[in-house]
Amino acid sequence: MKLFKSLLVAPATLGLLAPMSATANEVTINDFNPAEELAVTNSRVDGLEARLNNFEAGSFSDTTSASFSVGSYIGAIDGDTGTEATIFEYEFNIGLSTSFTGDDSLSIAIDSGSDSVATADDPFGIDTGSSLQVDGVTYSFPLGGATMIVGADTDISASFTGACSYSAFTKYMSKCGTKNTVKKGGNGVTATGSYAFDSGLSLAAGLSSKSDSGTGILTKEGTDSYGIEAAYTADSWGVAVAYISDDNAAADETSSWGVNGTYTFDGASLPSVSVGYETQETSGTEANGYFVGLTWPEVGSGSLSVGAATAGNFADNVTERMMYEASYAYPVNDGLTVTPGVFIEEKAGDDLTGIFVKSSFSF
Repeated sequence: MKLFKSLLVAPATLGLLAPMSATANEVTINDFNPAEELAVTNSRVDGLEARLNNFEAGSFSDTTSASFSVGSYIGAIDGDTGTEATIFEYEFNIGLSTSFTGDDSLSIAIDSGSDSVATADDPFGIDTGSSLQVDGVTYSFPLGGATMIVGADTDISASFTGACSYSAFTKYMSKCGTKNTVKKGGNGVTATGSYAFDSGLSLAAGLSSKSDSGTGILTKEGTDSYGIEAAYTADSWGVAVAYISDDNAAADETSSWGVNGTYTFDGASLPSVSVGYETQETSGTEANGYFVGLTWPEVGSGSLSVGAATAGNFADNVTERMMYEASYAYPVNDGLTVTPGVFIEEKAGDDLTGIFVKSSFSF
């Protein structure tokens, strides 16, 4: 700012000191007072400097950042009950983050997406509608040696470590077969925390409460979930085990156990292997599901992923249905990745077979 001030004062000073010829009807040089004129110029520059300082004070802090991503999907689904024509889907995500102490983080997720979804099962998870919606407000902070997370519409598994390295094509496969436990979501008030030991072991626990029809949080009439996870992470492998209890006043309590693990081989020509298994019990009825995914990190200029999983958790007396997918992710540049892929979902009627090209932008 001193340099800017000097640049403004210097021309004014030179103009005042430059030779000037006076005529009878012109003001003579004796009428000028250089000291007075410099004082006026300095006063005006000081006022401008104050305004600029006020503008800087009202701008974003140095610790505030924003990230943006856009995903588009174009393709068709054979067997879809709605239409088998080519469809286009999109999603737009904004992530805002700031820190107040350097060790904490306040994060806000804002999402937008297509008005319609690809299928009734929504394999890509685009279901927010075209308007922008706040998808979660989360605040994380250290407490002793632990890391705490509190928020609204925050996943109860937000502090879980997990153990899956599979690059999924559809949203369902991204849960690695443990969507009710290790990858448990949440749409209520959530508090969760984790502690990481130097040995690679980590422990996490949390609770999430949804106020149903204004019943309040952590009430008998509401819907509450409690969870705990233990995970171990090494250089080339990891394993995680989680337990979740869902207490819903309108339904029986559901207890879920889930485990997933991953192993990465040393050679780039070999795939990383991810597996998952989950079991649920409600009113004495048990249902199970599993997942296997392979990701080759270097196939040509991109990566190849192939996965198979049960299309949910199924009881022994229920017909088990599967879901399969394969995709190839090609990074065009640092901000754009194009991923063609195919998925097959077994249904009670016609199976669904979808072929899509996904473009992922980040900026």
